[in-house]
Amino acid sequence: MTTLSLDSIRQAPKALLHDHLDGGLRPATVLELAEATGYDDLPATEIDELATFFRTAAHSGSLVRYLEPFAHTVGVMQTPEALHRVAYECVEDLAADNVVYAEVRFAPELHIDGGLSLDAVVDAVMAGFADGEKAASAEGRTITVRCLVTAMRHAARSLEIAELAVRFRDKGVVGFDIAGAEAGHPPTRHLDAFEYMRGNNARFTIHAGEAFGLPSIHEAIAYCGADRLGHGVRIVDDITVAPDGTAQLGRLAALLRDKRIPFEMCPSSNVQTGAVASIAEHPFDLLARLRFRVTVNTDNRLMSDTTMSQEMLRLVETFGYGWSDLQRFTINAMKSAFVSFDERLSIIDDVIKPRYAVLIG
Repeated sequence: MTTLSLDSIRQAPKALLHDHLDGGLRPATVLELAEATGYDDLPATEIDELATFFRTAAHSGSLVRYLEPFAHTVGVMQTPEALHRVAYECVEDLAADNVVYAEVRFAPELHIDGGLSLDAVVDAVMAGFADGEKAASAEGRTITVRCLVTAMRHAARSLEIAELAVRFRDKGVVGFDIAGAEAGHPPTRHLDAFEYMRGNNARFTIHAGEAFGLPSIHEAIAYCGADRLGHGVRIVDDITVAPDGTAQLGRLAALLRDKRIPFEMCPSSNVQTGAVASIAEHPFDLLARLRFRVTVNTDNRLMSDTTMSQEMLRLVETFGYGWSDLQRFTINAMKSAFVSFDERLSIIDDVIKPRYAVLIG
């Protein structure tokens, strides 16, 4: 058996469901794009200082404050060239970490300040993903990257973005999402968008149960019909653990487990936003032991200064997971992906299982 370490975990194939494009830029790219586009509001002009700013500003203990640094990454992503480059480099960085499948999300409505149409924004990002896949393949790294288009929950464009998702469904967009500050912006405000997605046999996930409690999870599932949950950590409030370690599930928690609703869990990000106090107190392990469908994700690689390998290592170091656990979490993610059954099965059987077999020995 290969020993678990950061280097060996990097060798393992990974499936990523929750990664924000505007939260994963390279600090050097932010600086170069700012100069190229005339964006002059950056808080630092040196790479290391800028990286430190994003990391420390995001580690705020508040989702609202965590989201504030995104003004700078979004600010430099207002041209087709910038969007293409960021998408291309995203694929490069994920492939270097042996991510073999990824769904990367972003909010097109945030990238039209320079005059681009929503369609032009998505076209530029999808071209960047496609070119990144080709470059990775040329270097011997096979990766499939698909896109989720996100609507901002505090705005009123969710139906328009849902229509965008369906319009691009055969061009690499596999789903829809809503994101942003949860408090005061319940998912039920966007029912028309979710109804449109369901009416078109399209898939969607909802950020819920991160900065707000069980009601947001309940609404996302009961009223909106979400296929997956973004974060969902507050489901732990519906689980009672007795002194002897036995757990009693409330009705909502039991429903989510029974229906195999996937949880897109992002441990490091959840600590930064104050959703949990520490990795050790994260409900990931409890949910994993209770056989919920948990998946490991990065959320925002720049803001959390993280990779999929680092997220997995933190879980290994905290909860004592082995290769079989990481394989299970990876297969959970692939089972929950928004691509076709045949494509999911092919990646599981032809890529994930064989490569884990070598690691497990």
